[in-house]
Amino acid sequence: MMRQMKLGPQIAVLDAEPVILHYVQRILDDRFDVKLFSQANELLNWLKISPPPEMLLMDWNTAEDDTKENALGLVAKIHASLPALPIVVLACSVELREVVEATRNGAADVILKPVSKRDIDLAVQQHLKEPGTGRGRKEDDFKEIRIDEETSFVIFSKRMREIESQCRLLARTDIPVLILGESGTGKEVATKLIHELSPRGKCTFLKVNCAAMPADLLESELFGYEQGAFTGAVKSKPGKFEVCNKGTIFLDEIGEMPATLQAKLLQVLQDGTFARLGGRSIVRVDVRVIAATNIDIKAAIAQKAFREDLYYRLNGFTLKMPPLRERIEEIPILSHHFMRKVAAKYEREPMPISPALMQALVNHSWPGNLRELENMIKRYFVMGDERAVMDDLGPAQLVGPYVSDVEDAAGGRGLKSLVRNLKGDAESTAIAQALEATGWNRRVAAVDLQISYKALLYKIKQYNLVPPRRQFSLGLTQRA
Repeated sequence: MMRQMKLGPQIAVLDAEPVILHYVQRILDDRFDVKLFSQANELLNWLKISPPPEMLLMDWNTAEDDTKENALGLVAKIHASLPALPIVVLACSVELREVVEATRNGAADVILKPVSKRDIDLAVQQHLKEPGTGRGRKEDDFKEIRIDEETSFVIFSKRMREIESQCRLLARTDIPVLILGESGTGKEVATKLIHELSPRGKCTFLKVNCAAMPADLLESELFGYEQGAFTGAVKSKPGKFEVCNKGTIFLDEIGEMPATLQAKLLQVLQDGTFARLGGRSIVRVDVRVIAATNIDIKAAIAQKAFREDLYYRLNGFTLKMPPLRERIEEIPILSHHFMRKVAAKYEREPMPISPALMQALVNHSWPGNLRELENMIKRYFVMGDERAVMDDLGPAQLVGPYVSDVEDAAGGRGLKSLVRNLKGDAESTAIAQALEATGWNRRVAAVDLQISYKALLYKIKQYNLVPPRRQFSLGLTQRA
């Protein structure tokens, strides 16, 4: 497998099938330095002694043949030692839950076999910078996926990159999806992304808010009614499920659906059939159902407010949207995104966001999440009064290191530098808390943080962390 080194980024490929290896090699060989491996232990040994590649394409089943680890373990091990390495899994027949678990363990994407040249090229385009740009994939890169004129899926943090990967995987299936998260975290945006990426993307997408109308009205809205079904029903009307046939229906606030309707929805999920309100004939539809709620659904089941069998039918896969306070590194990016959006709508130039205002935005707890942040940016754009916005956000609780970063940014370091330092502060705090929780047992803390022991030692030195009441130099040669 020794080949002459080529110019351009290096891509490693792991697959037990020589035909697949050479097929992928022919696709990439003119642009990249391709390293081929037929066994997982060969790849692991090579990664230990060689500079890491810019990308890894890995067959899902190879690990089971020649190592003690399964595919998930292999992905997790490689990601722990090389967290910046994009790992793209090549899967043939594998359970969706396993594939999504792979993304949670560090896989950047999954390509279903048989792979095509287009699949490989799209993966390279998405996860690897083009040759000649002079830079590889960076942790602080962000992107915006435009869904429609009003909606974009903005990706910046590691958690949102994981959610994007999960949405792409879910788009390739037709299973029901349950999206959990607080109000305003972007559940509808994630639903639209799944729909747009799916084979149903060219068909109808409809949203129904289950909490916005009483039971009778909701039933007629979802399932339609026949003429004479109730006073005022002068003619038959199809419901949302019929209108949405072959498409996707988004049931928002599903936890608020009246119990009388839950059984009827369960039947639709089971066999795709229902009867209109006041009707006797059976209607058959092919609709993909995605539901969302911000309530504790398991508590609702325990209180008999939500059917357990409906929950399991809806929960083909659960997608959890994190609140904005758990992704504060995205606040500067999202603030500028919302500012550009509102400025474009009114055909005006965006308002500048000063370091002081950005500091106030970052410090705010955002109980309304992205929706609250967008409304605050709109208000600032309309009023043009920075002080009024800062007063609404409340007194700032400044964190020392970030204050200096804001001042540096104002001096010309820029937004990305500001955010990068903010991420560093959050990372050092998380590491310090993990060390304190384990009594400064670094090996246990590394496991809790899901990083390698060597990486933890590096971070301890990088952030100059020391145990309480003990002042000594920490280096990579220290032992736990």
